[in-house]
Amino acid sequence: MYYAHFGLKQPPFKITPNTEFFFSGGNRGSILDALIYAINNGEGIIKVVGEVGSGKTMLCRMLQTLLPEKVESVYLANPSVAPEDVLHAIAFELQLPLPENADRLQVMHVLQDYLLERHAAGKQVVIFVEEAQGMPLATLEEIRLLSNLETKHDKLLQIVLFGQPELDVNLNETQIRQLRERITHSFNLGPLQEAEIGEYLIFRLRAAGYFGPHLFSKAAIRLIAKATQGLVRRVNILADKALLSAFADNLYQVMPKHARAAIADSEFGVERHKPRFDKRFPIAVAATLLIGVAAGYWFNQWRQAGLKPMAMATPAAAVMPTKLETALVVNAAASEVKNSNEQGSTIPNRLGKDGDILQQRLSATEHWLANQPSSTMSIQLMGAGSDSNLRRQLKLLATQLALDDIYVFRTKVGDQPYTTVAYGSFSNREDAVHAMQKLPKDLLAYGPQLRTVGGISEETKQLQ
Repeated sequence: MYYAHFGLKQPPFKITPNTEFFFSGGNRGSILDALIYAINNGEGIIKVVGEVGSGKTMLCRMLQTLLPEKVESVYLANPSVAPEDVLHAIAFELQLPLPENADRLQVMHVLQDYLLERHAAGKQVVIFVEEAQGMPLATLEEIRLLSNLETKHDKLLQIVLFGQPELDVNLNETQIRQLRERITHSFNLGPLQEAEIGEYLIFRLRAAGYFGPHLFSKAAIRLIAKATQGLVRRVNILADKALLSAFADNLYQVMPKHARAAIADSEFGVERHKPRFDKRFPIAVAATLLIGVAAGYWFNQWRQAGLKPMAMATPAAAVMPTKLETALVVNAAASEVKNSNEQGSTIPNRLGKDGDILQQRLSATEHWLANQPSSTMSIQLMGAGSDSNLRRQLKLLATQLALDDIYVFRTKVGDQPYTTVAYGSFSNREDAVHAMQKLPKDLLAYGPQLRTVGGISEETKQLQ
């Protein structure tokens, strides 16, 4: 819903692992490099431990993507497999032909022959075990026995265990100590720090096609960091909801109030050790967030189509537009009446014969982008998906700002056209910040952002 509003090509904060969104900060890149090195050098059993939502599955996906072709990987995602079935599961993943009703010993012989063939061909086989903390100790011991398969110089099979902190507890059991002794490398995926969360958020936004400055204010990042305890899955959930809340307010930056709304609507955002509270409170918070999103969506539809907002079965206060939105609509209407009634208005005279303010600014912007250095700064003010709505906004802006300093550029988000309005041309960031601080209050309320000509030019290439 909010992708076009922020100029995104795809969802930036989906919790499904996508290797295109792998974040190397927070020591993730270093651990990935170390894992690749350990596997390439035939080290025994490797262990990776991290809390729920810390990024273990993403790390595993990246390993499978980056390992050389000589490494064949087996992925075991079922932690509850019984010890007598684990060999069959591995053989099935390797697509090994087994005799009908093959017993454990027969499967072991077939597997060993296959591993020897792969070793002779200069290949390696590695098993990735997900959720290893949920595996019965007997199954872990069965996997440990596989590490005994070796030649005089090399292991025939490598094993990487991915698990939650409970895996370390299990490995401390006396009956599993032989497996513990075989672990040659142990890595821990710690939580992200506040600064790393800020880097993570803008990295994901960039990967999703965003070109502008940081969408999350420092105060909002601080709130998200505290609520998520640095766990990336939680960060994704809160970031998605916070962007949705900012979209509902028709703003272009996530502020603390949007982060608070996201936290209140999340299961992990409520401290469970607090005294008893009204069970209806989370429901009320969720309803409030949904009402805000719906109100923002319908108000944007109303502004784009020039129609009255549809009636909604919610309290009147919930669907009322903000003071800023009301003021802009009223001022825009008053401005149009004034311009049509006053013969002395200068705007139509400056637009050419047809008086099309949008086409005039599009042409001027094309020339501006072609002749400015990529480092030139501008101020992104607002955007719209409807040309008629944008023309109204431009006429209003022309009563507040110099028309020659207003730039308009088209992009495409998904299959939907989108047009953005920027103001000013500045040779350095300091001048741009100073000019942004002097904008009228109603425009400052939109959360304007600094952009570079280079970034804008890249964004316009989406239409090519």
